[in-house]
Amino acid sequence: MKMKRRALLQAAATLAVGGGVTRRGLANMQEASIAGEPQPVYRAPPLAADCHIHIYDSRFPTAPNAILLPPDAHIDSYLVVQRRIGTARTVLVQPSTYGTDNRCMLQALARMGAAARGVAVVDADVTDAELQRLAAAGVRGIRFNFAMAGAGVELLEPLSARVADLGWHVQLNIKADQIVQLEPLLARLRSPVVFDHLARIPPQSGVDHPAFAIVQRLLQRDRGWVKVSGAYLESKVGPPSYADVGAIACAFIKAAPQRLVWGSDWPHPTVHAAWPDDAVLFDALCAWAADDELRRQILVANPEALYGFPKA
Repeated sequence: MKMKRRALLQAAATLAVGGGVTRRGLANMQEASIAGEPQPVYRAPPLAADCHIHIYDSRFPTAPNAILLPPDAHIDSYLVVQRRIGTARTVLVQPSTYGTDNRCMLQALARMGAAARGVAVVDADVTDAELQRLAAAGVRGIRFNFAMAGAGVELLEPLSARVADLGWHVQLNIKADQIVQLEPLLARLRSPVVFDHLARIPPQSGVDHPAFAIVQRLLQRDRGWVKVSGAYLESKVGPPSYADVGAIACAFIKAAPQRLVWGSDWPHPTVHAAWPDDAVLFDALCAWAADDELRRQILVANPEALYGFPKA
């Protein structure tokens, strides 16, 4: 079985490098990664949270303008990954594939119950009653995907004001240069801001990129959070160390460890080559957060503060 999984992963990766990957190739990579081995080197603390995953299910219609159309990634598959990396809590993030139709995410959220929270996508037409319904279902934030087409910057401030009254945050998938362009807007938002994927700061610039200082100021003013996730998105070094992105992660950990959470970004929907290993991604976080107390803060205490999980 181990050889079969490795063969699937290697064949799909070769296809990707050779000139584009098919949906079947993506599904093969995903299948091989779900039950991958070995286990992480580091042990997750009790009640550790994976704060960034997506669920995909072809039974739900995709948005007309969807760019990412990954293969199905069901909750049962994620539960295998969860057992492997040792986490107990999960944050389900609405993917761009479904636009503002949150039904797929909400179905998975209901299945996972009190051990999960959700981040939805809404538009200007969302009613107060719908926001209350989402809150009751376990949603604790709304997401804007500025890194891809379809998210309107003009909606950020008014929707931030509305969800602030619920105690929610706004989550941004945003490029570093966009952070610089939107600095005045980000500074005046009523709700806290959660930056996906280490704020997408390019490793060739690292902490010298002006976005790092902007995000750091928000963290230190308790107005921002950063997800230590998606290391493979910007890294030129790659696994297992992701050392170039790791330098940025370590700088954020040094500056504001109380404002960081971790996420696997499973099932890695933007990947079109060799599939990331979720155990390696978890180990990278544990190497950057170099002691047990730091790891417990990032994996347990901070998700409790941000998402309202019961305190351990």
